[in-house]
Amino acid sequence: GLEATVDRLVTPQGESEDFDATEKLLHRSALRSGNIDSLKNWWLYRMIHTANPLAEKMALLWHNHFATSNAKVRSAEKMDTQHQLIRRHALGDFRELFRGMARDVAMLVWLDGNANRKRHPNENFAREVLELFSLGVGNYTEQDIKEAARAFTGWHLRNEEFWFNTIQHDPGSKTVLGKSGRFKGNDILELCLAQEACPRFLAKKLLVAFVRPDPSPALIQALAGRIRAHDFAMAPVLRELLSSQAFFAPGARGTIIKSPVDLVVGTFRSLEGRANLANCVQLMSDLGQNLFEPPTVKGWEGGRLWINSATMLQRANFASELCGGKRFGALGTPHTGREATDHYLALLLATEVSKESRRELATYHRKAKGSATERTRGLVQLILTMPDYQLI
Repeated sequence: GLEATVDRLVTPQGESEDFDATEKLLHRSALRSGNIDSLKNWWLYRMIHTANPLAEKMALLWHNHFATSNAKVRSAEKMDTQHQLIRRHALGDFRELFRGMARDVAMLVWLDGNANRKRHPNENFAREVLELFSLGVGNYTEQDIKEAARAFTGWHLRNEEFWFNTIQHDPGSKTVLGKSGRFKGNDILELCLAQEACPRFLAKKLLVAFVRPDPSPALIQALAGRIRAHDFAMAPVLRELLSSQAFFAPGARGTIIKSPVDLVVGTFRSLEGRANLANCVQLMSDLGQNLFEPPTVKGWEGGRLWINSATMLQRANFASELCGGKRFGALGTPHTGREATDHYLALLLATEVSKESRRELATYHRKAKGSATERTRGLVQLILTMPDYQLI
C-alpha cells in the first residue's frame, strides 16, 4: 500500500551482505587508486543495487544542486568527501547540508575560495550561495552579492582543510538582504535560510524532479510551506510529496524526460540486470550526464536538453545492445508467458499505450522468430526504444 511504500522509501533500509561487500570493495579501490572513473563506477553500482533508491536519487539531486566538477577539483578524494557530506544529509536536514557545503574543500577549490581576500573580494562563492544554492535569480541584488562576498573573505584552504584566515577577513559592517551587521560567512547562510524565497526555490527543485517540469506557483508555494513547517528536514517533506494528490495527478504522469542516469539506472533496476559499470558510466557521459563532472556551476539543466537526434540514437543503441547481451551488461530472467506484453508495458512505461501499439507488440511477441526468451528480449527492446519510455 501507499503508506508502507512511502515509509520504506524515506526510512533507511538495511543492505544485503553481497551489496555491502561489493560496494565497500569498489569504494576502497576508487580511493586507493585516486581514479575518478572508479568513483563513478562505485556510485553507479550503489544506484542500481541499493535497497534505498530514494536516498540515491536525492544524493544525485543535491550533487546537481551544489554542482562541483572534478574537472577543476582534480581529486577523487575531495570529491568523495563532498559526496559523503551529501549522502549524510540527502534525506535529512538541508540546513546542515548547506552549512557543510559552504566549508567543503572541493567546493572552495571549485569556487576559488583562496582568491577571496579582504582587499579584493572574489564574488564567485557568494554569487552561487545566493543564486544557485538558496534563493534563485531575482531574489537578491548585485549589491547583496558584493556585500556577501566581503562576509566570506578569509574562507580559505590550508593543508587541504577549511581554514578561516582572520587576516584576510573583512570585519566591517555589511548590508545583505535588508539586514546590516558585521556579518561573517555563517551569518550570510542564516540570512539566506530565513528568506521566504529559500523554501520556494527548493520546492520548485523538488517538484521538477518528482512531479512535473512546470509546477504552478500555487503548487510551489504549498510545498514551500511544508518545507518551512518541517524546518528544512527533507524526509517528512518527501513523505508528504510522494503521498500527495499532486504526485498522483494524471497530468503529472509521463511529463518528465528521463535523465541519462534515470534511463540507465531505471532500466537495470526494473529488469533486474547486472550492468557493465564502466561502459554504462561512459554512456551516461555521452548522453550528457557525466557523474562528478557537471558542465557548469548550474549543473545539468536537463529537460528537453537531454533529447536530440544524436542522444535518441544512442538511447536506442543502448536498448539494442542491452537486450542483445552486449557491452552494457545482462538482463535478468525474462518473463516469457502469454502475458509478457502486458507485464513489460506495466513495468516499464509511466503511461498507458494505445490499443494499437499494445496489439502490435503482442503480435510481434507471438510471431517473431527465435526462442521464447529471444522473442521476449526483442519485445523489451521495442518498448525501451518507444518515445514513451523516455518519460517518467
